[in-house]
Amino acid sequence: MLRRLLPTLSALVLGLAGLGWGLWQLQRIFATERDDARASLRSRREALDQYALVSLSQTLREKLEEARPALELAAADPLAPAAGLYLRERGEQLLPRLAQHDPGEDSPARERYTRLHAGKEDPEEAEDPWTERLALMRALERALERRDARSTTDALVAFLQHRVRYVLTSTRDVPGFLVVLESLAERAAPERPLMQALIHHGMEDDKGHRMEGLQRLLLLKRSRFTRSDFYFLQERVVELSRRTGTPVIDFEARTAELAAAALPLPGSLPGPVLVRSGWYLEPKDKDHVRGVAVAPAALLDILTQEMRERGLLGPEGHVRLLGTEEVLPLANLPLGVETPLWEKEEGALEQRYRLKTGMVVLCAGLALTIAGLAFVAQHRKYRFLELKSDFVATVSHELRTPLASIRLLAETLEWRLAQGAETKDYPARIIHEADGLGFLVENLLSFNRIDKGRWVPHLSVVRLDELVATLRRDLEAWARVPVELTAEVGERELLADPQLMRLLLANLARNACAYNTRNPVCLRVEALADGRVRFSDNGVGIPEAEWERIFGEFYRLRGPGREVPGSGLGLALCRRILRLHGGDLRVAASSPEGTTFELTFPERR
Repeated sequence: MLRRLLPTLSALVLGLAGLGWGLWQLQRIFATERDDARASLRSRREALDQYALVSLSQTLREKLEEARPALELAAADPLAPAAGLYLRERGEQLLPRLAQHDPGEDSPARERYTRLHAGKEDPEEAEDPWTERLALMRALERALERRDARSTTDALVAFLQHRVRYVLTSTRDVPGFLVVLESLAERAAPERPLMQALIHHGMEDDKGHRMEGLQRLLLLKRSRFTRSDFYFLQERVVELSRRTGTPVIDFEARTAELAAAALPLPGSLPGPVLVRSGWYLEPKDKDHVRGVAVAPAALLDILTQEMRERGLLGPEGHVRLLGTEEVLPLANLPLGVETPLWEKEEGALEQRYRLKTGMVVLCAGLALTIAGLAFVAQHRKYRFLELKSDFVATVSHELRTPLASIRLLAETLEWRLAQGAETKDYPARIIHEADGLGFLVENLLSFNRIDKGRWVPHLSVVRLDELVATLRRDLEAWARVPVELTAEVGERELLADPQLMRLLLANLARNACAYNTRNPVCLRVEALADGRVRFSDNGVGIPEAEWERIFGEFYRLRGPGREVPGSGLGLALCRRILRLHGGDLRVAASSPEGTTFELTFPERR
């Protein structure tokens, strides 16, 4: 067949090659036009993206510059507000301020405060500065008890000079200072400016030595106290401040602002960066980082409005921050300027390109379809001729063999009757050959009617055991070898056409006898619980690769070392009969020990 199709195939290939080359060149022209238009749009977008990047970078730097005085003040003054400010030095976060309490569970400052109030704090060493401090505190206490203003002033000055001269541990210094100030507030009624200086903003002596106020001191030394000590002292300082009329709002606010953990910001920065969580950070050097809290969404809205006012964006245009990275270097912020106008232009561009491409593809598809149809038509023509020839040859052979046998038997019967010889088996043999011929004709006619859709099944309730009994009688009539048929079908009933079911089982049984080398031939019909029926034999088996092909029209397997007679329509007819009933037929299992076919019937309603 290939030799017959070669001229047609060559002409089609040459024509398609020429058409394909022309369409490919046309498509390249369309693609070049699209790429040029895209490049023009891209250059416009890149210019606006660059403008947005420069404008946003300048805004961020201006915000940090505006926040610089507040940042420097907050770094120097623990009572200064630090909301929205960031400062890190030598890897330690200074702003926003951290709690950084001593992780211990004890309360040494509270216990010392209690002992000092009760007058039970004992010195540890005779020459220790803490011993001197206790002595000065007791001297101040005695002056307060005598209500001697001059002695009280001298004792207070001595106490403060000692504090400036000696730096003691915070768990000693702060509770002692607090006790002294509480005693002054309770007994001496000192002037308000003095108490405010001692409690709030501190003071300096004539030599430039600075002494921090109690509020600042507690905030600065917060890492020296356990959490319970810090909040105990904080409550006492707030109470003392209110009693003396000292400003306490800043102190309470800074205490409430103390964070438990550092901000999750990057440790090393390649340069100024924008953090999506809302921070702009700028490294001063590798050990110092400054930053300010920003709202990226609000800044982008302001930038969008500015670009609209300048005529760079339409009413629906906007600037977006692209990507998903948390830390964005300022030098290459992934900004995207988007506007529906560009989307419409790109959409129109793509639509035109798709339309042109579609026309090219349509032309190519149409050419391929025409070529394919021409090739298929030519192939079907030659295939039909081959099938027709094979079918005529097969049917002629299958019809000629029983006809020749019938004629031979009839002539022999006539001769023997004339000679008066024994002829009792010849009529049965003639009937057997005629039955085989009739079965072949019935298969051909039934297949043709079902294939053309001219067979309407006459459905009725049929008992499966009755169909098996009919098959057993048919086997006794035409089987040339001993056949053992067993059935386990119970009282299963089928809604089917009895004539078609008989023809189906007869074809399966004849195939089992034809492709079999054993004696006797064993057949088994079994009804499964889920409505399926299995038909098994002990034949030579079917290769797994052929399980589906055997249901094709005029397809025949080679027999066990010999040519097996048949038209190649038996199994194809069986499957069509079951599908006509709404079921199906398949090979469930096969081996050299036999084959099992599975018949599936639709659920009865």
